Amino acid sequence: MEILEINAPMLAALHEKAAQSERLRMNHDLRTSSEDTSQRMLNALRPGTRVPVHRHLETSETTICLEGCMDIVFYDLRPNEDCGGPIMNDSGTAIVPGMEANLFELRRVRLCPREGHFGVQIPPGAWHSVTVYEPSTIFEAKDGAYKG
Repeated sequence: MEILEINAPMLAALHEKAAQSERLRMNHDLRTSSEDTSQRMLNALRPGTRVPVHRHLETSETTICLEGCMDIVFYDLRPNEDCGGPIMNDSGTAIVPGMEANLFELRRVRLCPREGHFGVQIPPGAWHSVTVYEPSTIFEAKDGAYKG
């Protein structure tokens, strides 16, 4: 039985990898085996990382902030406009490029543990992205196996 401690040195190493990544983020998969069909991960996010606006049609997403400060930004479709489907799929691949213009910012939820803002439950189908203000680490969980 392997026990994984989630501690400051582990998160620091993950942030070092994120800082060296072109995307300015790095995840650590927390699944226990290839048969594990959940999606559980830690994500180290650096200021300047770009997470495309996306949604998950078949699952909610639980996001808990362990350290740092960031916003989860929610969007909605402009009235009387149909973007024709998801802008991005769950793996971040453009499905309908340029359709971001059909969305408007609806709400921001601050995640900052030192301010007492720990997490958010994102409902299925909710368009969302992030704005990272300082190096942040989040725990993410979604239902079902990853569909890339």
